[in-house]
Amino acid sequence: MPFLIKDHGCPGWKGEMAGRIRTFEWSQTELGPIESWSRALATAVQLLLASPVPLVMLWGRPGYMIYNDAYAGFAGGRHPYLLGSPVELGWPEIASFNRNVVDTCLAGGTLTYRDKALVLLRNGRPEEVWMDLYYSPVPGDDGAPAGVLSVVVETTGRILAERHREAAEAAFRATDERLQMALNTGAVLGTWVWDIAADTVTGDERFARTFGVDVDEAARGLPRAIANEAIHPDDRERIERTAHETLATRQPLNAEYRIRRPDGSYGWVQANGRCEFDETGAPSRYPGVLIDIHERKIAEEALRHLTGTLEQRVADAVAARAAAEAQLRQAQKMEAIGSLTGGVAHDFNNVLQVISGNLQMLATSVGNDAATQRRISAATDAVQRGARLASQLLAFARRQPLSPAVVNPVRLLAGMKEMLHRVLGETVAVQTRSDGASWNVLVDRNQLENALLNLAINARDAMHGEGTLTLTATNVVIGAQKEAGHACCRESVELPRGDYLRFSVSDTGAGMAPEVLEHAFEPFFTTKPDGRGTGLGLSMVFGFVKQSGGHTAIESAPGRGTTVCLYFPRCDEAETPEAADTGGVPLGAHETVLVVEDDADVRITAVELLTELGYDVLKAANGDEAARLVESGMPIDLLFTDVVMPGEVKSAELARRAAARTPPIPVLFASGYTRDVIFHQGKLDRGVTLLNKPYRRDDLARKIRAALDRGVETRAEVERKSGAATMRSAGVHSVLLVEDETDSREAMHDLLTILGLDCTAVASAEEALAVVTREKFDALLSDMNLPGMSGAELAREVRRTRPGMRVLLISGYGDSAEIGEPIPDVRMLAKPVDFALLQSELTGLTDGA
Repeated sequence: MPFLIKDHGCPGWKGEMAGRIRTFEWSQTELGPIESWSRALATAVQLLLASPVPLVMLWGRPGYMIYNDAYAGFAGGRHPYLLGSPVELGWPEIASFNRNVVDTCLAGGTLTYRDKALVLLRNGRPEEVWMDLYYSPVPGDDGAPAGVLSVVVETTGRILAERHREAAEAAFRATDERLQMALNTGAVLGTWVWDIAADTVTGDERFARTFGVDVDEAARGLPRAIANEAIHPDDRERIERTAHETLATRQPLNAEYRIRRPDGSYGWVQANGRCEFDETGAPSRYPGVLIDIHERKIAEEALRHLTGTLEQRVADAVAARAAAEAQLRQAQKMEAIGSLTGGVAHDFNNVLQVISGNLQMLATSVGNDAATQRRISAATDAVQRGARLASQLLAFARRQPLSPAVVNPVRLLAGMKEMLHRVLGETVAVQTRSDGASWNVLVDRNQLENALLNLAINARDAMHGEGTLTLTATNVVIGAQKEAGHACCRESVELPRGDYLRFSVSDTGAGMAPEVLEHAFEPFFTTKPDGRGTGLGLSMVFGFVKQSGGHTAIESAPGRGTTVCLYFPRCDEAETPEAADTGGVPLGAHETVLVVEDDADVRITAVELLTELGYDVLKAANGDEAARLVESGMPIDLLFTDVVMPGEVKSAELARRAAARTPPIPVLFASGYTRDVIFHQGKLDRGVTLLNKPYRRDDLARKIRAALDRGVETRAEVERKSGAATMRSAGVHSVLLVEDETDSREAMHDLLTILGLDCTAVASAEEALAVVTREKFDALLSDMNLPGMSGAELAREVRRTRPGMRVLLISGYGDSAEIGEPIPDVRMLAKPVDFALLQSELTGLTDGA
């Protein structure tokens, strides 16, 4: 047997680890077979195994690990795989730490660590541990360091216990601080002691203040009856009963009651205490504390009230939400139908224009052939019916062009009475009523007459041709109280507060069931037999009134007839006189008209009609072609262009370039669909001329002549201004436009462009201020009502930082808009903006200097 095992007691090694060390395949390591180990190594292992302290020896430069039973427990799940492993492989998560240990000790040094924090993976998951570590070199047979002996004492439990203790102490301090704060901030209203034998109460200073008694008297003791005088009379009997019950049951006192305050009001308090008994079992003294619970009681009362009404409020909220969702669905449905019908009407009008133009030219060419003229007349009537149908579609979609004028309702109804008698027949009695001083309204007179006529015809059909139709015009004020006096007015809550003129159309017909009434305003919905109606009458009325800024309401029930109410905002302006019909068809004198139309058939028809009327015609299929003709310098007396145009150059830009010519070229727009750039909030701006498709030859002739005449006036005005060029395209002046509503902003931007101005448009005052700091503008044109900073505030800031800028504000209230302190040199314009007035206000910018 080798010398080591024989002489150095390998058989004397004891414990689990001794067996594992003895059976380990050491020949696979640099240490070699256990029989060949050096005396120093064997001795060190024997000492290690005999120690109850966790010891591990790292032998050689790789630090092969040999450890005892105590260390095996420390190693956890890493045991027994650590045995014979190089330390850097055994504990890879702290490899650099152990490499430093081995290098230091093999160089003859020692290391000591107290409460060393390490993160170890002992059981497959990282855990933070703390240890006391002691590292010393172990000499070999030659006396030089051959290994490292490490004493490992884990202190994790102690560290965690200290931390828990510190946390507990901190929590105790925090609790104590909160208690002191409660005592010092008034949550505790005082302490008291009831001397049962003497029936007196003593208390501290806070108790005396709470009960409104003298401090010294409270300290000496006062009769309990005196203290009880501060308790609310309704609570005294209950408190007395509760106190005596606690004496009998020896239970703690926890009573809530009200105490009179110095100002005479009552506040809620809570008395907590427990009676002390003497050696005979008799009650002797009753100490306690008084706590302020007034805010809690108020909150509890509010909660009880809230809970009591919760069910009803939930039901109301659910009903309101259901109603709102129903309104939203209806609005979305109507908007979707409106977009569809608007697009259909646009294409339909182009088709009707081709048919109408060719019929009119055919009527001229066939002469006096009576049969042919009859057929042409019948076809023309059909075109007009189609045009009315398209107009009704556009009215519902709120896309029809409106030319508002100030209308007097009294004269309007008086003028319609004869027509109504003729249309409705002798068996329908027509009654018209109005206030003696009915307010004027700003509406399209023709469209309003059509709307009232549609309602009258619907009423006649509902009465089966017999009954009474009543038309009324009434002044209505929508205010804080619901306007009374008419069934339809329950719907007026959708209107903002203000003054309105209400037209009401009532019949004595059969009325409508609720399921019919729900769909009454939808296009193509009708209860009439097939072929008796299009279902567009009420939808046209609905769209026209909405587009005019008003509101429509309907009230009907089976057997009670129907009433339809139309509300329009009051207008304080004078009535607009009706234009007289001059008659005749004006002809051209070979003026040159540039026709711009992308639909080839419509373009051919327009060219032939204008040629027949005596004009010389140029034609272009899109804005790009037309722009080249305008900028070529060839003589053009009038630009006649469709609004919706393909190509890079749109109609507004084309009009701007025409206006920039010297002399400027007047522009006449044509459109069968009016969601475009020449309308402001659905209304045709004053100063912009529009011809609706499909148009008749006579209408075209009058519109062309009127536009040419205005062009002559414009050229004369330009010549009167010292020969200065109008709407110049070079050196255009700049305007900053501020408008948060997208459609209005785009429409106004294009109008300003038509005026020859370089326009920058933004959606808020904050954006405007940022742009003003970077760029130079000659004028600011801003809406009053903006998100964030108002238009008035923006105007003040611009006048302060850019005193040379011209500032114009736009408001639906006009000059009466509230802007606070007056702003010097700031003009206020009313909505909708008058095209001519806007042009006049910006004359200094659009005219040449």
